[in-house]
Amino acid sequence: MTGIQHAPTVVKLGGSCLADLDGSWWDDLARHGRERPLVLVHGWSKPLKALSPRYSEPSAILRDRYGNQSRWTTPEVIADIKTVSADLGAEVLRRLERRDITAERLLGSDGLVAAGEGERWWWKDKRLVELENLVGPITGVDPAPLAKLRPGHAHLVTPLARDSAGREVNTDADRAAAAIAGATGATDLILVTDVAHLLIDGQPVREITAEAAAEFRDKGATGGMRKKLRAAGEALDRGVERVVIGSAPVSELLAARTGTVITRT
Repeated sequence: MTGIQHAPTVVKLGGSCLADLDGSWWDDLARHGRERPLVLVHGWSKPLKALSPRYSEPSAILRDRYGNQSRWTTPEVIADIKTVSADLGAEVLRRLERRDITAERLLGSDGLVAAGEGERWWWKDKRLVELENLVGPITGVDPAPLAKLRPGHAHLVTPLARDSAGREVNTDADRAAAAIAGATGATDLILVTDVAHLLIDGQPVREITAEAAAEFRDKGATGGMRKKLRAAGEALDRGVERVVIGSAPVSELLAARTGTVITRT
């Protein structure tokens, strides 16, 4: 049992959400939020790059021995993530409250998201080297901080996590949203991004099974879409009924009028 009285809709917002999503998008989200509780999980890539040019440098992104990308995260990077997330979060809360949705912000590292030991070997200057990188895979979500979810109220989650040693670590926002959706009994996970659909061979895909999405993830997807497809599979494995990827208002994505819907079968 999750202890959640009202199953939420979980929405992952890209780090450029404030720049890319206009007032009508937020109006639509608020209308949905009056009927269902909302959990919003945000990224921070774009505001982090705006904070300092060093976050745009190629060396800011590492690739592990399995080919997975990750931001090179030090304690200073964690501090910068918190800085930009606080500003982003304050603006999101203002936008919701102007539309009569009360809202609060949570750090995933404050008892919500737990992480395991991170990868230690990374490619750097064409060599595999051992690096201290404060990034960890999600091992669990304690939904207790979200137990008072209700229609008309939203939680905005910054997807940091706490590892077994008590350290604050960076984690992938899409996969954090998937884990939170599963832990709260959400039926739907919406991954809002800057593309209208998943594209396979240049063609938009309106609906796809988890199995076919995983096959494309491993053979053809790259970058951010590969992570989103991995997150979608993890959400469905955790009991979420549908994952929708797209750039439209939430009500349009939930009605499958646009975007790509991923289901178990």
